[in-house]
Amino acid sequence: MLRRDLVAALACGLPVGAELVACWRDRLGTGEAASPGAGGDLGELATRLLGFHAPLPAGPELIAESWPLPQGRRAAVVARLASPVSREVRATWAEMARGLLAAHIEAEAAHRRAESLEKSERLQQALYEIADLAGSDLELPDMLRMVHHVIGGLMYAANFYIVLYDPERDTLRFLYFADERDPWQPDVTLDMPVADLPNSLTVALLKKGEAVRGTSEDVRRRLGVPRDPSHGPDSDDWLGVPMRRDDRVCGAIVVQSYDRANVYGEEERALLDFIAQHILTALDRHFVREDLERRVAERTRALQEANAELQARIEECERAEALQRALLRIADLTMTSRSLDDFYREVHEIVGGLLYAKNFYIAMIADDGEHLEFPYSIDERDGRRQSRPLGFGLTEYVLTQKRPLLVDRARINAMMHEGLLISRGSLAHCWLGVPLYREEQVVGAIAVQSYTPDVSFDHRDQELLTFVANHIGIGLSRKLAQEKLVQAHSDLEQRVEARTRELARANRELLAQIGERLRAEQRLTHQARHDALTGLPNRSHLLECLGEAIESTHDRRLFAVLFLDLDRFKLINDSAGHSAGDELLMEAARRIGGAVRARDIVARLGGDEFAVLVRDLDSLHVAQELADRILDALGEPWWVAGREVFPSASIGIALWHPRYRTGAEMLRDADAAMYRAKAAGRGRWATFDEAMREEALRLLDLEADLRRAINGEGFVAFYQPIVRLADRGVVGHEALLRWSHASSGLLTPASFVGVGENSSLIEEVDWLVYAQVADRIAHTAGGYISVNVSPRHFRDGGFADRLLRLLDRARADPHRLRIEITEGALLDEAPRVLNMLSTLRRHGVLAQLDDFGTGFSALSYLHRFPIECVKIDQSFIAGLSSDTRHESEAVVRAIQALSGSLGMHTVAEGIENLQQQQVVRELGCTLGQGYLYGRPLPELVEHVDRVERLVG
Repeated sequence: MLRRDLVAALACGLPVGAELVACWRDRLGTGEAASPGAGGDLGELATRLLGFHAPLPAGPELIAESWPLPQGRRAAVVARLASPVSREVRATWAEMARGLLAAHIEAEAAHRRAESLEKSERLQQALYEIADLAGSDLELPDMLRMVHHVIGGLMYAANFYIVLYDPERDTLRFLYFADERDPWQPDVTLDMPVADLPNSLTVALLKKGEAVRGTSEDVRRRLGVPRDPSHGPDSDDWLGVPMRRDDRVCGAIVVQSYDRANVYGEEERALLDFIAQHILTALDRHFVREDLERRVAERTRALQEANAELQARIEECERAEALQRALLRIADLTMTSRSLDDFYREVHEIVGGLLYAKNFYIAMIADDGEHLEFPYSIDERDGRRQSRPLGFGLTEYVLTQKRPLLVDRARINAMMHEGLLISRGSLAHCWLGVPLYREEQVVGAIAVQSYTPDVSFDHRDQELLTFVANHIGIGLSRKLAQEKLVQAHSDLEQRVEARTRELARANRELLAQIGERLRAEQRLTHQARHDALTGLPNRSHLLECLGEAIESTHDRRLFAVLFLDLDRFKLINDSAGHSAGDELLMEAARRIGGAVRARDIVARLGGDEFAVLVRDLDSLHVAQELADRILDALGEPWWVAGREVFPSASIGIALWHPRYRTGAEMLRDADAAMYRAKAAGRGRWATFDEAMREEALRLLDLEADLRRAINGEGFVAFYQPIVRLADRGVVGHEALLRWSHASSGLLTPASFVGVGENSSLIEEVDWLVYAQVADRIAHTAGGYISVNVSPRHFRDGGFADRLLRLLDRARADPHRLRIEITEGALLDEAPRVLNMLSTLRRHGVLAQLDDFGTGFSALSYLHRFPIECVKIDQSFIAGLSSDTRHESEAVVRAIQALSGSLGMHTVAEGIENLQQQQVVRELGCTLGQGYLYGRPLPELVEHVDRVERLVG
């Protein structure tokens, strides 16, 4: 439509019947527009004229013009007139044609940019939707169906399928298949051997590992695949792209058209190739989630089974303990029960604690051997059982058979029908009886019974009652013997015997209490001096040994302390669990103990820290050799929680020196040397020397100076301008911390932040600077001021409220304050950080993302936070004027595109020369900061020119 309008506009200035051809060239290629019926010779002349070819024919009926246009463009027009026109008309028309062609070329470029932007937005939206689908709870078929719908919004994809390929097993699986003409429906859970599909275009695509497009016949010819009707109908246009993980092909995506040719071009291929990797990422996330859920379910079932087994063991143990207590009580009854009636009553209570014994009786054969007596009987239906002659009841059956009997109502009726017994009293629903023995002779029986179906006995109850009955029989025999003895002796003998028993029992209890107290004291002493997990001496024990070694140094025998800290122990503890961490600590203790000498002392100080007191040294070299042996022993592989790990440690060595007065001082210096070893790369040792001592004293003095400076006015804010790159107008400043030290002069944060963070003083320093910035905002006008906020502040839920109160007290406009945070702060306590940033934004305080590109830089979190500006890290800006310019340009361009798509602007940090300024402007960045515009100064400036004068 645009070119037709161009021809019509050009023809308006010429006589009726004129023929014309216009052509042009820009950075994207050439274009041409011609009036209807224009001959090919006019097009050839216009092309020659555009390419500076000469000479060209001229005449009164022919107009031929060519012009250079802005931005490297060029245009030419040739017109054949039906009748001659004057020179003035020719000149006027040529000028009009030049303007029309320039406007038309610009319009077409704008149209192409609009189309490119629209495609980019659709692609961006599609990638977001695919990422959201990957994290959703949809089943895999539903997720892939939604992915198909998303791709259908980007290109023609009515016929679409996804296949996964396993190169190690040489199998493939169709995860998704949608086709208008091919009725075949694959099994999405079936892995198909590639050997079973010799003539498949999909297999050929996977083997080639490159995107292929064209008709089915063209694709087969290029891939060397013969026609096979079993693989579905041919398509007029076929496009397949592989999916790769690292450099290995692991699947493919295919789209095809059956009724239109040339549907897919290079743009569709590139688009599908790009989307394929995102689909693979979505599939990987989905499969990882499914695998995690499966493993969690398996682990849950295993834990449930283990718990059930444990519960069963606990119940069995409780049952065994209850039985043991019952037997001890029965054995004690022979000594404690005052009479046989008490003995029987307490036996009933003991049996009732083991099984259902609401209906319980003890039957004994009388001395005449012909009667059955019931010395004890409790029953809810039958009252007191009276002595009776031996008959054919259930009790007599147990006595005659000399074995236990467990029967229910049906079995009782059957035995009665068979003539084996004659039931007496109320019929029980379930009855259990066991014989009582005295010197291997059956003298009686114990029976329990129930009258309702709710209660029944089983063989475990029978075994339990049989076992208890044996001990009851023994106890009863003893009790009967005691009864006879009591009757045979006088009252005095009974009192003496009772007193003797009481004294013996009291003596036993006293001896047991004395022994238990001694053992308890020994246990407490050991626990107070040793670690509960490893059994090694603890810190207090080691300090005692160190004190003894220091006091005995009069014989000039050297000794040393080795301070060990396991490297990356927290990673193992957090990933594999505390039980795995405890296993690793015990193994580390065993290995350290195996590496030292017999006279050395190994102690665990707490956590993952150990220490070794090395005695009787000839020189420091002996301690260093011992440190090497310990590192070698710890470096051996070790399996923890199903994973092979390679433990390592950092060791600090402190050799005894006359300046040490206590063991704590030696441990302190060994600890400092250990941190020196850890800073040097871990897995090594370091010896405490005078340089480390001087450094420790320096840091101690620096911390003291830092505390005094907080109470004074030693900390000040310096301001570096942030400018518009177009005119160098100052739009804001970044407040940078400086310390005006009394003796060292002006210090940057790099020289004291470490000490401040270790002593938790840096947060107080930050608030002093924030107060200065708030006061500066309240008493100045102009742009915003940004302050750096450490991630430590976001751990305090009241940070946002405190900052707003500070601005309110200073009467400072919160809209002129910006906070600069790093990417790491967004990932720590993300919900809390989001809430704080939202609160500050509602009150006008905006957030800027500092040092962007050096952290995670992921879309998955950036769009969730209310970030107003992204500051491109100065390392990328510095690369724009070095050998890595192309890589740095690509990174800056990507950050610029990402920020623009999320509605954020960017600030290029660290601009130091005009070349860097020019490049970032060409890449679309509008704001900059760096030494090119000024160094940090105590005062605010209004324009960069003033900064240049101040710097100069």
